[in-house]
Amino acid sequence: MSPSGSIRDIVRGVPVFPEDMPPFDPAVAPASPLGLFHEWLQRAVDDGVAAPHAVHLSTVGDDGAPDSRVVILKDATADGFQVASSTDSPKGRQLVANPRAALTFFWPAAGRQIRIRGGVTTGTTEENDADFQRRHPVARALVLAGSQSSVLQGRAELDSAVEDQVRRIEAADGPASTTWTVFTVAPDAVEFWQADQERRHTRLLYSRFGAGWRQEMLWP
Repeated sequence: MSPSGSIRDIVRGVPVFPEDMPPFDPAVAPASPLGLFHEWLQRAVDDGVAAPHAVHLSTVGDDGAPDSRVVILKDATADGFQVASSTDSPKGRQLVANPRAALTFFWPAAGRQIRIRGGVTTGTTEENDADFQRRHPVARALVLAGSQSSVLQGRAELDSAVEDQVRRIEAADGPASTTWTVFTVAPDAVEFWQADQERRHTRLLYSRFGAGWRQEMLWP
């Protein structure tokens, strides 16, 4: 069946940015990108932005091609921005083989993006296990089944594997995962992007500079 209209026809008239967006004055931005990130995240939560902690994680595969998916931000500290995955998942294998990544937050309701790039480090055994144990039992069961992104023969195969692992979790005192890992992206650069209806977007780039950060405005 051929599509009923072109992509241009489908999206014609759909607003790109909301009418009301929060103000952003780079002149009063904190010296550290972490401070501004906390401000923007808190504003997003207060304004009811859906899933503000969801973030696009971009990695590079063995073939040199980029790969991307949406994950949940675990934390943001002076060390960097934390996400987590199993090291036998595609993203986990990519992060171990090529420990650099990019993160992108996009909050359409606020007309805001935050772009982060940097090197990646892995958590300690204690940090990884603590994060794993905080997960829902079914989420832990899926990790313990150890088949993420492999071909699934059917829903029955998935349900059986999860049920087996849930029974294991319930019978043991919080079994650990040998693959679950907290990955910290230590930023070399963080860009804060505020949309403008006339496309004169405000872009503030933080770049590592010695022990601190350099701030620069960028053209839209």
